[in-house]
Amino acid sequence: MINRSSIPVTPEQERTALAWLSVLHDQPDSGDQATFSRWLQADPAHAQAYAQAQVLWEMSEVAGSTLADEEALVLQRYLSSMDAPRRRWLPRGSSSLAVAACLLMMVGVFAGWQPLRWIDDLGADYVSAPGQVRTVTLADQSQVTLDADSAIAIHFRRGERHVELRRGVAFFHVTHTGEPFVVDAHGGEARVLGTEFEVRLQPHGAQVTVLSGRVGVKADKEAAQQIVTADQQVAYDAGVVGEAVHRVDSQARLAWRTGWLTYASTPLAEVVADLQRYYPGQIVLLNRPLGERRISGSFPSQNPQAVLDSLQGVLGFEQHRLFGLIVLR
Repeated sequence: MINRSSIPVTPEQERTALAWLSVLHDQPDSGDQATFSRWLQADPAHAQAYAQAQVLWEMSEVAGSTLADEEALVLQRYLSSMDAPRRRWLPRGSSSLAVAACLLMMVGVFAGWQPLRWIDDLGADYVSAPGQVRTVTLADQSQVTLDADSAIAIHFRRGERHVELRRGVAFFHVTHTGEPFVVDAHGGEARVLGTEFEVRLQPHGAQVTVLSGRVGVKADKEAAQQIVTADQQVAYDAGVVGEAVHRVDSQARLAWRTGWLTYASTPLAEVVADLQRYYPGQIVLLNRPLGERRISGSFPSQNPQAVLDSLQGVLGFEQHRLFGLIVLR
């Protein structure tokens, strides 16, 4: 376990240390180096903050430039959607977008904020915060229960009721009105009339679980429809159904609505993804083989740290805490 030294470090000093780390990894000139040296020597807490920033950088096992490229795509999406000319306010470097992305990443480390979440929320009608399970009633009296850190957009028009799942997980109790009710997620759709079901976005694709009634699931708008009934589940990705419709314990699978996360031979990576929605900061799993290990059991959703501690005792992985970030390896 990594612990901070007895020298107190403020959040502002942590942010500044990470900013300097980014500068020094981008071919700094002599002026940058001199300014950094003066900052480092000005306060023992600065040296402590910078040492912690170096550990975080090394533990990530992802080159800063690669991470910047990924986050730059998010920033580009936002700039394109605004249809406005780019301003030249960004620091110099190999790429303005890349530098901006590094800064976005730094903010995320401290505040739990992520640019993808921010952009999802811009187009959402209902959002649940990390750790919050929220039920909303739509204009047709259908009810939607959002799992923690989830977002939906509502599009009721032209005789059809469409709900777009933009992030996370949503459970639908659909009121029968005679108009089709369609949930759009990851390029596919779940089309229903009078039923209860869950739609879950996954790292790759989406998954539909039915509690009662019938749902017609399409992997994309032109694909063949798969009929899913009570206590059945199906997943799809990139226009293709990933597996055949199969039976599940839907009550256990949907227990998150009552504060429990229940798993049956589920990869740890999926469990961590669920816990991330309930944790105010960020949880990063760096060990791919560890992420593939399977978990069974029920855990209280409102205490992610206690769940990780329990899993650590069983699986024997390491936890490191830095700047509000939990790193598993």
